[in-house]
Amino acid sequence: MAYRINDTCINCGACVPECPVDCITEGDEIYVIDEEACIDCGACANVCPVDAPEQL
Repeated sequence: MAYRINDTCINCGACVPECPVDCITEGDEIYVIDEEACIDCGACANVCPVDAPEQL
């Protein structure tokens, strides 16, 4: 199962440096996780102040 970032994202960018496979990028309004590259480690969810990353 991969993670995705939901609409509660505040664009703080805290998740980006935590991703060991660099699958998080800045989207138009919120950050986006490449679900195919995501290894389901949860590092992004552990640092998000608004719990935006969620498992699919």
